[in-house]
Amino acid sequence: MAQTQYIRNFCIIAHIDHGKSTLADRLIQKARLVEDRNFQDQILDNMDIERERGITIKSQAVTLPYMALDGHEYELNLVDTPGHVDFSYEVSRAISSCEGALLLVDATQGVQAQTLSNMYLALEHNLEIVPVINKIDMPAADIEETKRQIEKDLGLDPRGALLVSARQGTGVDELFEAIVKRFPPPAGQVDAPLRALIFDCHYDPYRGVVVHLRVFDGCVKRGMKICFMSNNSSYEVEALGVFKLALIEAAELSAGSVGYIIAGVKTVADVRVGDTVTGADRPCEKRLPGFREVKPVVFSSIYPMDSNDYEELRVSMEKLTLNDASLIYEKDSSAALGFGFRCGFLGLLHLEVIQERLEREFGQSVIFTAPSVKYKVKLRNGEEIDVDNPGDYPDEGRIEGAEEPYIRASVISPAAYLGNIMNLCMEKRGVQTNMSYLDEKRVELVYDMPLAEVLFDFYDRLKSISRGYASFDYDITGYKATELAKLDILLNGKAVDALSCLVFKGNAQGRARFICERLRDEIPRQQFKIPIQGAIGSQIIARETVNALRKDVLAKCYGGDITRKRKLLEKQKEGKKRMKTVGDVELPQRAFLAVLKSKEE
Repeated sequence: MAQTQYIRNFCIIAHIDHGKSTLADRLIQKARLVEDRNFQDQILDNMDIERERGITIKSQAVTLPYMALDGHEYELNLVDTPGHVDFSYEVSRAISSCEGALLLVDATQGVQAQTLSNMYLALEHNLEIVPVINKIDMPAADIEETKRQIEKDLGLDPRGALLVSARQGTGVDELFEAIVKRFPPPAGQVDAPLRALIFDCHYDPYRGVVVHLRVFDGCVKRGMKICFMSNNSSYEVEALGVFKLALIEAAELSAGSVGYIIAGVKTVADVRVGDTVTGADRPCEKRLPGFREVKPVVFSSIYPMDSNDYEELRVSMEKLTLNDASLIYEKDSSAALGFGFRCGFLGLLHLEVIQERLEREFGQSVIFTAPSVKYKVKLRNGEEIDVDNPGDYPDEGRIEGAEEPYIRASVISPAAYLGNIMNLCMEKRGVQTNMSYLDEKRVELVYDMPLAEVLFDFYDRLKSISRGYASFDYDITGYKATELAKLDILLNGKAVDALSCLVFKGNAQGRARFICERLRDEIPRQQFKIPIQGAIGSQIIARETVNALRKDVLAKCYGGDITRKRKLLEKQKEGKKRMKTVGDVELPQRAFLAVLKSKEE
């Protein structure tokens, strides 16, 4: 392994679509880690879903060998990070294993909302930040204006900004030299007791859990006994190495290195991201600080399509949690859908990604219920409870008041779209707290708004009214009083618990009407009329009807007496009445999915 002074650990951080993965591609090509004939774009994004959506979901590490101009060979450990606000926890974990960060700014778009929040994350971890202006080859690139924004909005020295075109590879050589010269080497002692931080894991069906770690002190070798400090479980290291697109075995990992270890860990629950690994024979005194606890903001229940697949789903969830530390779940059950799990997510995109990963990587067919946030409900007896599941909502008579989570939403947009964005935020119950012009063309709006309003279609609508130019970022600020109601959906007079949701009273009627219309289009017609109703308590606030199929009982009557026909019709009427009292309505799986989609979809 390289000596500590010849190691550099750095990450690439930026807003969505500012070119992080493309820049990582150029660095990998330059380091000759892969032959040109085997090269593909977004090479670090190894999930199909990342390639299809063109986004990074998982931060990936890779070790690049680099021969510097001073004649020394350096080991550069690069971590490519996601840009979307839902995966900021992934970014914070990547940052904690680095000493430096390349802050990428798009020369055509300038400083955006996530650029700022990712920079603050890096500053919290005391990282050395090097600004990099990307996409300088684009016709719309405005380098001088971008430098001005870097100085004014970010407070960084624009003279130190590097100019690159990640697509064409311009300026990559200068970037490599800047990484070596401007980022500090890792501080750590090779002869101290082993102290390493687990920043990620994945599950290999043949070798068990593969632990991704950053070694801060000491070194780890094959055959060494190690101990996970959170639960004192010890294992023997079977294999270790570094990431060079594939897992490349090495003799040891010493202070400052980033790599992986395989130690025959079969119990997924034993490994925790953020845990400290140390030697079993010579343990370190103090564990590393790890990561702050993840706070999920969106909650939804997940059920297998076939209730017999519950056990398979449980195993899949365990393996998925290993690779995605921000997913939180507990057991749940529903009268309509059987046994499942109540999960916490960092946002709606996170929920969609988990659903797709369960279906693709683990072959699970699942249903998600309508997403909800965590409300605080005050009862008349002075007790306060947290409610994120409509099934746990107490009776109206016991409730004194309720509070819902609020966010501080920051929107940066060209001034031309200001009116439309303000209307959207007001429609979503937002209260404007600040508005400042960053320059002649761009304006920043700050709103206090309920998190529940952002869940459904806010982000999509913001993008469409601003033609994709507006950027959005938010922080949870706290709880404020609200008027809350539990909306029940009744089919043929029976409540379907999986379709219940908690809503703001002012929006209840619109939401109920929307769900009823959606279900009317999805439920197959029966021999009797099916009423679909939205209700708050005993009050019906919306109704749609699925009309009955009319079976032609007179088809075989040609000619003959009218009384015979009337007799048949009366008989049919009686049969329908009886069927309505005993008939159960089958709710197809697609009906649950239709309720979650917005009107446009």
